[in-house]
Amino acid sequence: MKSHAEAPINRKPDISRKANKKNLWKRIWEHRIFYLFLLPGVIWFFIFSYIPMYGITIAFKDFNFAQGIFGSPWAGLKYFKQFFDYYQSGEIIRNTLIISLLKLIIGFPMPIILALMLNEIRFPKFKKTVQTISYLPHFISWVVVVTLMQRMFTPYGGPVNEIIAALGFDKVQILGNIKYFYQLIILSDIWKGVGWGAIIYLAGISGIDPQLYEAAKMDGANRFRQMWHVTLPSIRGIMVILFILACGGIMSVGYEQLLLLNTPSTASIGTVLDVYVIKAGLEQGRFSYAAAVGLFQGLVGMILIITANQISRKVNETSLW
Repeated sequence: MKSHAEAPINRKPDISRKANKKNLWKRIWEHRIFYLFLLPGVIWFFIFSYIPMYGITIAFKDFNFAQGIFGSPWAGLKYFKQFFDYYQSGEIIRNTLIISLLKLIIGFPMPIILALMLNEIRFPKFKKTVQTISYLPHFISWVVVVTLMQRMFTPYGGPVNEIIAALGFDKVQILGNIKYFYQLIILSDIWKGVGWGAIIYLAGISGIDPQLYEAAKMDGANRFRQMWHVTLPSIRGIMVILFILACGGIMSVGYEQLLLLNTPSTASIGTVLDVYVIKAGLEQGRFSYAAAVGLFQGLVGMILIITANQISRKVNETSLW
């Protein structure tokens, strides 16, 4: 004999879950044409991004060409330990973080400022001209950019040093000078990417409801107040998303720029993980070692982007997922 009545089983959550799943597949079927447009992109990412991910196992193997990835013997964490035991590993990580943070702190707001300034221009032709000129450097190779910098800053007939000499000052060796290295890195990066980054913010600004500006005008807001209280809050979501993505790239500063601008005289502050991985893998043929360092970069970047996303979700309810 039972001492108490059994509690009834509540099956409503199971029913609602099944109903939601059924509705999801129903919606997918209804919009199947649009999903077919996504199919080529999904296949491309699967073939060229996900299948090659098996290659990261090289970081845990003594890789050689004769045996291949599958036949090479396992080495465990041998190459990770080698990197952290390397006497310059701390310096390389420090240089990477310093340059990345400088680019993030100084460079991240620049496309926002440019987009706001372009949005205030009331002459369409002039606005399009400025926008075109500002984003064209994005398509110029770093090889060309650094070559232009060498021609401009050389003390042997370069226009910058000629102007300095005309003003009565001594000519300065700017490139390869540790004193000006960070400034050249940050300014050239901003010049090359600011116009391209501003396009995203301009697209967001173009979607703002004009009635918001009309309401602000009725409340007596001038152009600056409209920008501060209408434009910026309206693109805050875009700013947060791009900042989260930028946080994920803190451990990667771009190897082309640093590879070309870094010299033996600036190696103490210019040697970063990206350049170190390229040199270890391609120049020295230490593929497993380079893969281990690259995997370390990726893991740190993943942790940073997940952390930034979680903080953003809690603070302002904006996140990637």
